[in-house]
Parts: sequence; C-alpha cells; structure tokens
Amino acid sequence: MTGLYVGVGRPAPLGVQECRDGLNFALFSRHAERVELLLYEKASSESPIAVVDLGTPEHRTGDVWHAMVGGLGWGQAYAYRAFGSWAPKQGLRFNGDIELLDPHALAVRIDPRASPDVHRYRSLLVDRNFDWQGTVRPQRPWSETIVYETHVRGLTIDHSSGVAHPGTFLGVAEKLPYLVGLGVTAIELMPVQAFDDLRAMGRDPTTGRPLYNYWGYDPIALFAPHPGYAAQRDSGGEVREFKTMVRELHRNGVEVILDMVFNHTAEGGEHGPTFGFRGLDDGIYYLHGDDLRSYADYSGCGNTLNCNHPIVRDYIIDCLRYWATDMQVDGFRFDLASILGRDEHGKLTANAPLLERIAQDPVLQGVKLIAEAWDAGGAYQVGGFAGARWAEWNGRFRDDVRRFWRGDAGMAQPFAERLGGSADLYERSGKAPINSINFVTCHDGLTLSDVVSYAGKRNLANGEGDRDGTQENFSANYGVEGESADPEIERVRIRQIKNLLATVLLSRGVPMLLGGDEFRRTQHGNNNPYCQDNEVSWYDWRFVERHIQIVRFVKEMIKCRKRYSALSADVFNSPDEVRWFAPGGGAPDWDGSTHALGCLVRGPSDRTFDDGKAGGGVRPLEPMLCMLFNAGETAVEFFPPEEPPQGWRLVFDTGLPGPDDISRTAALPVTGNVPRYTLDARALAMLCCR
Repeated sequence: MTGLYVGVGRPAPLGVQECRDGLNFALFSRHAERVELLLYEKASSESPIAVVDLGTPEHRTGDVWHAMVGGLGWGQAYAYRAFGSWAPKQGLRFNGDIELLDPHALAVRIDPRASPDVHRYRSLLVDRNFDWQGTVRPQRPWSETIVYETHVRGLTIDHSSGVAHPGTFLGVAEKLPYLVGLGVTAIELMPVQAFDDLRAMGRDPTTGRPLYNYWGYDPIALFAPHPGYAAQRDSGGEVREFKTMVRELHRNGVEVILDMVFNHTAEGGEHGPTFGFRGLDDGIYYLHGDDLRSYADYSGCGNTLNCNHPIVRDYIIDCLRYWATDMQVDGFRFDLASILGRDEHGKLTANAPLLERIAQDPVLQGVKLIAEAWDAGGAYQVGGFAGARWAEWNGRFRDDVRRFWRGDAGMAQPFAERLGGSADLYERSGKAPINSINFVTCHDGLTLSDVVSYAGKRNLANGEGDRDGTQENFSANYGVEGESADPEIERVRIRQIKNLLATVLLSRGVPMLLGGDEFRRTQHGNNNPYCQDNEVSWYDWRFVERHIQIVRFVKEMIKCRKRYSALSADVFNSPDEVRWFAPGGGAPDWDGSTHALGCLVRGPSDRTFDDGKAGGGVRPLEPMLCMLFNAGETAVEFFPPEEPPQGWRLVFDTGLPGPDDISRTAALPVTGNVPRYTLDARALAMLCCR
C-alpha cells in the first residue's frame, strides 16, 4: 500500500467524506461478519492496489464499518466485499467473491465486458466542488409552474437535434432556447440515477436488433448520475456535467425535477444479479414473503425496497438531501410512490413514516414533491396521497379528459371536475388545485399524436408478444389506424391534439406536457417503449417545422395561461366564480349524454384594490372568461348566459385553422342583442370580455 495511509476512520456520515487526513469510508451492514474495502488505481483496473480489512474492532462502530484512507485521488475506484452466512431463508445472502457498490457512491463505472453478476460495477471517488457562478434556484410557486417531461438521451440523441453534445446532460442545456421560447418553467427528467444500459435485454422480433434499458427505471446507484449521459467519459464527469446542466437551466429560470426510483433496484428477484443491497443486508433492504428467500414484488420489477425500515428510510432521506443540496435539484417525482407508504409486511399505512419525514424534512422544505400515487401491487391513491406537501400525477385527469374528447357518453361531469382542479378528489382532504399534476400524456403510454392516431397499442417490437403496456388507452384513430395522408382525418387529429393540449393549459392545477407532443412526436403506437433506444423513442426535431402551427398554438396557449390568473389560481372556484351552462344558456344536463357545454369563470375576487376611497374595494383580478367545449360530431351554437358591458372577444378557437386558431383581435358575432357563438364539431373556444 505504498503512498496510502490507513486510519481508523469515523462511522458517520455514510459513504465517502473528504477530511483533512484523507477520505473517510463508512458502510452500513448489520449482519456481515467481515468487510473489506478494495481500492483501485483506475476504474478499469483488474486488481486492487490495496485491500483494507475492516474486520478489526477499531474499524467497526455498531453496524457501521469505516476507515480513513490518505493518498487517494479523485477518479480512483473502490468497492466492498461483505462476508457472512449464505442463508437466503433467513434473509442472508453474503458472498465474499462479489464486489459490491457503495450504496452512497456519487459516481459509478459500468464495465460492458463484465458479467452482470460479478464485478460489473465500481464506485468512483468524485470531487464535490463546483462553480455555480452565482446562479440561484428560480423557486417558482406551483401556481406558476408548467412542467415539460422528457428523457435526457431521447431529447437530443437524434442528429436532427443539432446540438454539439447529443444524448447528454449538456445536450439538454443546449435546448434551452427552445424550452424557454415554448414557455415551460420546469423540466422533469426521466430517471438520471445510474442504471445499466449496456446489457442487452433481448431482441426486437420484428427487426432482430438488440433491446436495451432505455427509460432507466432499474437503478443500480441512487446517488450517482447515469454515466451514459456524460459527454466526457472521464471518471465522474457525469457529476460535473449534471451540475452544469442544472446551473444553465437555473440561469434561464427553468427548474429541474427528477424522476426518482426508490421502489426497487436492478438486483431484481431471487435469481437477479447481486451488486449492492442484496450482498450487504438483504433482509433489511428488501421486502420479502413469508419465506425470506422470495421477494415481495409491488414494483413489477422483481423486488421492492423496504422503504419504511429505519435504515432504508434514513438512506432515502440522505439521497434526497444530496440531490437537493449538492446537485441543486428543485423537485422530485417519485415513481410508484405508493410503495413508499408500505410497511415491512407490504401493507399500506395511513401515516407512513417515510412520507411524513420527506414532507417534514427541514432540508427539503421548498423542494417540489410529486407522487405517482399508485404501484404495481394494486394501490391507487390519486386524491388521497399523504399530506398537503405532496402533489400527485392525476391519472383521473388523463383518463377523463381523453374520454370526453373521444366522445364517450357521460363524461361531461367528470370533465368539468378536472377542468376546475379536481375538487372532488382533493378538496375533502384539505388539498388545493396545485396538488393535481394535470396531464393527458406522459412517458408511460402513447404520445399525444398516437392518442389520436391509434385505437390500440402496437408493442410487438418490445419482444413481449404485445402483452406489455396498458390495455386501455382511451384513444381513437378517426378512420385509419396509424399514419394517414387523408386530409380530413388529419384535420380532425390536429384539432383533437389542440383540444387536449388546451384543456391541460386551461385547467386549474399544475399542467404537465410530454416532451415532443407539441410537434407531434410519434412512437408509432408503442405505449411502453422502455427498451426502444432508437427512432421509436428519439425526438425528431424536423417535426418542429412540419407542425409549426401546433408549436405556435402551444406557445400562445402558455402565454394565455400566464395572462389570466383565473386559469392558474391555487384555490378552488367559489360558487360565485364559475357557472356551467348548456349551449342554450340553461343548466347542463349532467346526467345525460351531452357532449357540449360551456362555463363562465371569474378570477378569484378576494383581492383588494385602492380606488381612492376609504376602505378601498374588491374586484376580480381580470375579466370574465367564457370557455366553450364541443366534443360532438356536429357544430353547436352557444348562447352565453351573461353579456359583459363591453361584450365578448374571441381568444382562441381550435376549430379554426392556424394561425387564426388563436387570436387577440376577433370579435364575437352577435344577432340583435343576444350574443352567440357557433362552435364547430370537436372544438374548444375561449372568449373574454373586452
């Protein structure tokens, strides 16, 4: 061990900590009988330059194994070996022949040559210093947030992206002019925690090409950014480049939300590889069945993390704190978040310790929290997730809005609820519209163009016999399955795309757009392209010019949302602020099969103003809005029940071709003294008082 100094070290904090005397290594394992720390000159080195035996009493404090090592440099690699009993029925799976990752590793190397079961991954030593150049977090309130969900690699890997660093964190930053121009305020990135995208998962039966883990929902290291998203493949460069991306997004007022996978790991089920938790303390880190040999699987991926065990709970909090502080992340979306509320027996708990702790953690105050409020074990908690801090992906919004615009009967009432912020789901538990993340598409499902082009999914290329992916997509093809050159079919599809996008941006709550929907990105009917690292998933930026009128429509709709606070208010409508009506002006027939209805919306009226008189006064923040919806197949004539003193002005009408679809100058046609507006089939219009 020439040049290295080994000292006793300290048990906290876990992971690697830079100290005056060197680097402190600390690892938790309650049931290991002996632990070794392996140190490597390079990440690719075959053999360690030193093996530090932590089995002596001075290197163990309670359940933590530790050592101080001097003489190491950034970029060098390390691993652990844990020795103990092999007794799977007791939750013990120790194997001293396997190198294990540090659960707190800040960077990892994935060796494409190694077996996935042995020595494939190594932890790296990373310098945590970074020049943030004085940038600060945008700290936007929920009511001003517009989320754009995307995939780091897919966003720019296609040559049409025109970036210098395709498929990387830096490539995301290069797309800032487009994102800022579109008007989004936050970018939600699919998993950036390190995952193994180098191991083939099978072959596409239609083409024969290999399939890889593209989405990234199979983490191997929860503190580490994915090394495949770095432009420079030097050891740990992905940490520096991730921070660079965040810095530039913040400089331009865009927040960063990460999709975090804490529900399972890539170690899978009983026959999966061992590289971390399983080899360190299987019985603590994972949920098991009655026989500890088997794994409880509420994730659909072979295993489930034991999230409410105190050790695992602390680990997840440490991880979130790291991403929120060192990496300056603004928010987190928790994949299959219902799992975070399951106890050691797999039962959902009313006051799950982990969920409460995340919400109350002092370091995480101000960080946005989003739950995917369901899991693969049958839990569905939309509208009932734990506490007001948590926003939720509103799956009911997606389904109800799709069904209304598809023309399904009986959807007028649910549609009205979704537009108003889903009070039926959130108000009873003391939540607000901003607890609802409103979307009609996300990574998990069809793209928006495919929602209006395919009546069914087309997943054969995934190699699972088309059995994967959700069966009910609430989609329609309007005459032809897939792409069509028929101008009438295309006219309907474009109109429906605008209707769905406009509904998201008109509804109270937090709007989320799936990246590429604004220029009709297609996955050719595949609603589960988790393994399609190819043109099925990649963004074709040539579509921006091809569908420039839709891009323009989205830009103007975002401006419209920002202009009228009645659309983004963080409270539910009071009875005097909203009025729903039938086309003739009377009350809607909520129990019937109506496909057309309208509503009058006033802005929140609880703000005071100074009119120069004692006591001031109260007035709405902006003019009244009139929204008209027609999901039917024939035109409808609307007679708004109120006429403002200054009359109505048309803001937009999806039934009109671009660029006339969104206008600031058109006047509402009137007959005599009665205002009326004819809305074409499958169209949405908004009027405001002049």
